[in-house]
Amino acid sequence: MSLVAGVDSSTQSCKVVIRDTVTGELVRQGTARHPEGTEVPPDAWWDALVEAIDAAGGLDDVAAISVAGQQHGMVVLDSDGAVVRDALLWNDTRSAGAARELTAELGAEEWARRTGSVPVASFTATKLRWLRDAEPEAAARVAAVALPHDWLTWRLLGYGTRASSPLGPDLDELVTDRSDASGTSYWSPGDEAYDLEIFERALGRPGRVAGGDGDDASAVVLPRVLGPSEAAGTTVAHGPVPEGIVVGAGAGDNAGAALGLDAGVGDLVISIGTSGTAFAVTDAPTADGSGTVAGFADAAGGFLPLVATLNAARVLSSIGTLLGVDHDEFARLALAAEPGSGGVSLVPYFEGERTPDQPDATATLSGLTLASTTRENLARAAVEGMLSALADGAAAVRDQGVEVRRVLLIGGAALNPAVQAVAAQVLDVPVTVPAPGEYVADGAARQAAWALSGTRPGWALSTRASSEPDLVPAIGERYRAAQALGSLPR
Repeated sequence: MSLVAGVDSSTQSCKVVIRDTVTGELVRQGTARHPEGTEVPPDAWWDALVEAIDAAGGLDDVAAISVAGQQHGMVVLDSDGAVVRDALLWNDTRSAGAARELTAELGAEEWARRTGSVPVASFTATKLRWLRDAEPEAAARVAAVALPHDWLTWRLLGYGTRASSPLGPDLDELVTDRSDASGTSYWSPGDEAYDLEIFERALGRPGRVAGGDGDDASAVVLPRVLGPSEAAGTTVAHGPVPEGIVVGAGAGDNAGAALGLDAGVGDLVISIGTSGTAFAVTDAPTADGSGTVAGFADAAGGFLPLVATLNAARVLSSIGTLLGVDHDEFARLALAAEPGSGGVSLVPYFEGERTPDQPDATATLSGLTLASTTRENLARAAVEGMLSALADGAAAVRDQGVEVRRVLLIGGAALNPAVQAVAAQVLDVPVTVPAPGEYVADGAARQAAWALSGTRPGWALSTRASSEPDLVPAIGERYRAAQALGSLPR
């Protein structure tokens, strides 16, 4: 049996799955926690990867591995391969002002035309501008900029500081893939190339592509972008990593999930995790000058227009904690209320919001009367608010000319029966809930198998539930009315 490994290095944890190369059968898996916070030392990701590999039974019998990871995070390295400062994660919003500055300098339409997206605080370019302005001494030390999965791939291959790696700090061996590169705001999905003028505008210093020619010795190295089936190289023996394992290109987490689901044109994936995302697989790039839809690339050679929200599953857990109930009781309460929650609406901007771009917003609960203020209505309003935000995102993706024939609902909250019921009431296409799985890690495993054999795997996808649309227009209408009330800044 030939085996491959897929890694999901997410915000909260690192997961490793080991699968049969031919059938996709799950053989074993392991996990490890990441530190909390929006600013994290990358070494913590490596330590978690080592722990998760060990929990998954090691890599001695694995032929290929690939890493999918949280997008947008800023990993800056000096010329010795050392991390200049702790990585800023996608959900660190301190660069909101930098995002506004960058957008104003070029104009939203020009950003969308050149990079497929309009900068928001999540994106790497805005974090680099923040670094330039807030920590100029650190910015001056930067010799390379990578994303979380790029850095882990580099470490897997045996690179790093001289003290921590067998191959040392060869920055020209940094690689990435098109899906993760497209989330930086300085790589163009349409042109399949870095926009070096935009990179310099962000950091204030010129950049160059790893492995390429460059006359400017001070230029900052940017990872070389690999194709979907291209290998980054093979491992040398170090730590838990045996010699000779093929290392795939890796991917951003949403693109990894799309590949793990084997999603195709006509599929829209709604993922309910720490963040919420709605993204579709398309065969042509998109460019939304409003900034609502990010025109990303995918991990299979296509494109992945995406809307992201900062507030997703934690909305349910927060209200569940307030009500003093577990997940099962929360679902029972929500299902006991009528659609529309008796007029109660929750606009769930607890952590600010990315879509719409309101990083300083707060949540709004409205429509309360003596009769409507019940535990059942509050639970259902949380579910309806979270899903209405994602339904608005799905509508924005479709407004880009994207055809949607089916929704794939994933993430831990997708198994909640109240979430499944409300999804059918706010979406106008069939909803399929795949069987629980680590779809980001599974996508990385598919990519590893692809790099190993040269052929994209056709592993089967099992499903847990499906439903036809049962629209209740009043839910969306009440939600949009509550949105219009606005929120107090934090």
